[in-house]
Amino acid sequence: MTNPMHKNRRHFLRISAVGAAGLGATGLAAAGFRWIESSMAAHAATQNTALSEPLRSLLGARQWLNTQPLLPEDVRGKVVVVNFWTYSCINSLRMLPYTRAWAAKYKDRGLMMIGVETPEFAFEKNLANVRKSLISLGINYPVAIDNDYAIWQAFENQAWPALYFIGADGRIRNHVLGEGGYDQSEALIQQLLSEADGAPVDNNLSMVNGVGLQAPADENDLRSPETYIGYAKAENFASPGGIREDSPNLYRGASVLPLNHWSLTGAWTMGSEFAAPAGKSASISFRFHARDLHLVLGRTTQGRPLQFRVTIDGAPPEADHGFDVDAEGRGSLQDERLYQLVRQSRPVVDRTFMIEFFDAEVRAYDFTFG
Repeated sequence: MTNPMHKNRRHFLRISAVGAAGLGATGLAAAGFRWIESSMAAHAATQNTALSEPLRSLLGARQWLNTQPLLPEDVRGKVVVVNFWTYSCINSLRMLPYTRAWAAKYKDRGLMMIGVETPEFAFEKNLANVRKSLISLGINYPVAIDNDYAIWQAFENQAWPALYFIGADGRIRNHVLGEGGYDQSEALIQQLLSEADGAPVDNNLSMVNGVGLQAPADENDLRSPETYIGYAKAENFASPGGIREDSPNLYRGASVLPLNHWSLTGAWTMGSEFAAPAGKSASISFRFHARDLHLVLGRTTQGRPLQFRVTIDGAPPEADHGFDVDAEGRGSLQDERLYQLVRQSRPVVDRTFMIEFFDAEVRAYDFTFG
């Protein structure tokens, strides 16, 4: 199903395509999946280990992290789960507790979990940034770098995150786009592992508890959509006079911000992918309705931490501060990544967020919510 609140490629769409023998469609359909039956004969010969074209493309990745380049013999006869993700995507981050748990639980049964880091923003192409993210996120399974989208295109992928389930026969047996459906995904892993060696797999499901940035979204109170700041995808911009592209401009904040609208105050240069302060003090305001507010931030050069300050409804966030700020709203930008700036502890209502920057080196990319 498509949620209009998440109409870009980072969404909660759940699609299951290409059925797996023995799992059945009923449970998946009940979970909101679209199920497409395929020929059971195609899955009967599980010992036919010819690699599919998408899997060959994956093994042709130019760069790998956490492993030497994988070869056909490394995956032949194994069940492989391919996770398309990118490290500043909140939807990708919220899936990671499950991929880590499955990788550890089923490794000895022959499961190979492989991440494919396909960047959305330019800074996600930086190998040092990706290496640092793997350490901070606790990812120790192999990760292929897909900066040119070659693997993404070979899989005909459409979303971050996405899971592709490849049987021991080397063929894609199922795929899921977006968050959710984790119990059904793990049941499919168990089914494919059982098929691979003819032995039953314990059908107990993993107990996963994402925390911090990786905690599940509060979908009951999630009424704000992902909102890009660069002019190529910007929507609901409310500063008087609109956007001036690729050149410094003095912006005024909107006197009234409707829900899910945002504005700039001070001198900013609006690029296609991000906005950057053009002076020593500049701010962004957003009227939102969600438990969590995140902002993807980058910087032009590495060096000292860049300070910023957050307010909610004109006051320090106090108990509603996010992981990356304190109760007074103070925070600092060191790494190029997603920052959690608000996690409301009180009942969720419409509120006005503001972040003030004090350095022209900052780049602001994208608001997401949870």
